[in-house]
Amino acid sequence: MKILLTAINAKYIHSNLAVYCLKAYAKPYREQIQIAEFTINNYTDDILQAIYKEKPDFIGFSCYIWNIGIIKQLCVELRKLLPETKLWLGGPEVSYDAVKHMEAHKELDGIMTGEGEETFLELLDYYIAGKGEPDSIKGIVYRDKDKVLETPFRPEFDLNSLPFPYDNLEDFKNKIIYYETSRGCPYSCSYCLSSIDKKVRLRDFELVKRDLDLFLSHKIPQVKFVDRTFNCNKSHTLSIWRYIKEQDNGVTNFHFEISADILGEEEFDILSSMREGLVQLEIGVQSTNPDTVKAIERQMKLDKLKLAVDKIHMGRNIHEHLDLIAGLPYEDLNTFKKSFNEVYALKPDQFQLGFLKVLKGSAMHRQSREWGIEYQSIPPYEVLFTRWLSYDDILKLKAVEEMVEIYYNSGQFVSAITYMEHFFLTPFDLYDKLGRYYERKGFNGINHSRLRRYEILLAFMTEVKENEKKPENELNTENDLNSENDLNTEKDLNTENNLNSEKAQTLIKDKKDDINDIGNENNKGNENNTDNENNIGNENNIGNEYNKDNEDNTDNENNIGNENNKGNENNKDTIKEKNNDIAVEIDLEAFRNILVHDLYLRENMKSRPPFAKEYERYKKQFRDFYTNEQKIREYMPQSVMDIQIEQIKPYLHLEHYDLDVMKTAETGITVKEDQCLLYDYLHRGHLNSQARTIPVKLS
Repeated sequence: MKILLTAINAKYIHSNLAVYCLKAYAKPYREQIQIAEFTINNYTDDILQAIYKEKPDFIGFSCYIWNIGIIKQLCVELRKLLPETKLWLGGPEVSYDAVKHMEAHKELDGIMTGEGEETFLELLDYYIAGKGEPDSIKGIVYRDKDKVLETPFRPEFDLNSLPFPYDNLEDFKNKIIYYETSRGCPYSCSYCLSSIDKKVRLRDFELVKRDLDLFLSHKIPQVKFVDRTFNCNKSHTLSIWRYIKEQDNGVTNFHFEISADILGEEEFDILSSMREGLVQLEIGVQSTNPDTVKAIERQMKLDKLKLAVDKIHMGRNIHEHLDLIAGLPYEDLNTFKKSFNEVYALKPDQFQLGFLKVLKGSAMHRQSREWGIEYQSIPPYEVLFTRWLSYDDILKLKAVEEMVEIYYNSGQFVSAITYMEHFFLTPFDLYDKLGRYYERKGFNGINHSRLRRYEILLAFMTEVKENEKKPENELNTENDLNSENDLNTEKDLNTENNLNSEKAQTLIKDKKDDINDIGNENNKGNENNTDNENNIGNENNIGNEYNKDNEDNTDNENNIGNENNKGNENNKDTIKEKNNDIAVEIDLEAFRNILVHDLYLRENMKSRPPFAKEYERYKKQFRDFYTNEQKIREYMPQSVMDIQIEQIKPYLHLEHYDLDVMKTAETGITVKEDQCLLYDYLHRGHLNSQARTIPVKLS
């Protein structure tokens, strides 16, 4: 009998842990089991053809909110093409209303509910070895002629009995590997399916060590732990973190989802001593509104969470990913804006603004009417409106989410965004107005180039500055940017078109102390890094959504503005105070310089961007620098001294500025100072992929 376990993942770089666990546990039949992985971006007809060509006798689909629609279509067509093949489903999307699924979809033979390893093995015993009957297999809903029958729920599974799930790790060189050391969660967050199983089961540490050794020896780029609250057991957490630190191969990155507010000094100590890029932490905040946190039964001490995030930042070695959820009970637009600004002030490397999914089986699903939460009737069951948030509000937040994703999470506009923040009352207002600008100009839905995104920012800030000069009654004019080409000519940029904003003459706090800080507090990691030049000495870059540059590079001396420095823990105010403040005007010429700096931090461009100033007067000095090997090597770390200078030069860029771009971005005040920066693309930051930058003195 030929068994085909089929996964349809959200992205190519993802893998499906579930199907690998099923195959690993069904030891007697492993030779008869094949795994087929596709993505939701594949054409359904292509998936259908691929499955049909295998001519399987049994097909098992792993079902989630992102793929259930495709799977339903496939099952209808597969029943026509392979009438004798057994079609079974499993996974969270079908486990909680399995009987309804079976009644609605006559083409299905059955659904495995809950944990599937033992259930799958017993199913194969029945189909292949002829052992037992379906009614003796716990945890299934199956069809017996015209009847749909359900067996008792299967008890919890012993994780220590699960073999290592991956046969050939070489197949995962360009993918994220998912791994678990526990199941269940001690918390009761009403929006989460993990809260159903409150009994936390741990895999024995000796088995975990054996598994980790396999990942490390194969130098897997990234291992993502799917433990729902990884650090809920302190001893288990410390054992694993100590082990991956001791056995660090300089390449592999480990991702953990944690509760930051329960971290203790031992955890902080071990985290602070890890290699830069060894781990990344995902921390769910969801809301800072006390009424909301209470309503969703979330146990979180916000003050401790903030302190923990700041403490981790101080190590400058760990990527932090913070989450918010829009659409929760008691969260209106104003309280969500407050949540946004509070979390933004923590300066995470990634800031995910998500929207409530009302998942079947969750407490939120049962309570949705009580809370007045309306959501989509089909997957992903995303919130449409609530008693506190209208659909118009949701659309506003969708626009903010898009701008955060493009301009914050990409890590490509760090200094520009830092500068722009000075001219808006709060960070939320910045992204809100930028989102409205995109909508007015028809920029949404267009796959803009990276360079184009910089040009759009320049046009946006030009408009903000022009509005600053207008009387209040002239702000809402019909003048517009009529074409994308207008962005390159400043005379066409001076238009308004209803920013609905405060005048961009903005107040900021006294910057006398801050002006000595190098502008490097906001450097972010990049989920969608496209800087793929062939870096010498950087051969272990991970081309995936979490894109961690994991090369073992400790030569970070002289690295200004790109070492993932984080925000000052004492500077958490997101609304600028008006007492003893100084007025700041947008300096468009300074902003152009900042955009150039951001662009060269991430991209070794062969041609100059259109908004960069001419550099004819510096050509001779630049040429003299590039022809002086001794001068170049003065600025290079010891690790490249054996590399020929002609191999190094293509990975360097020299740029002159007539202001200190980093201080200007950080303070919002133009700091005039002649400055030459050397961008070294051989030595990018592990967490943010930015080039190492070094001030250079030219003769």
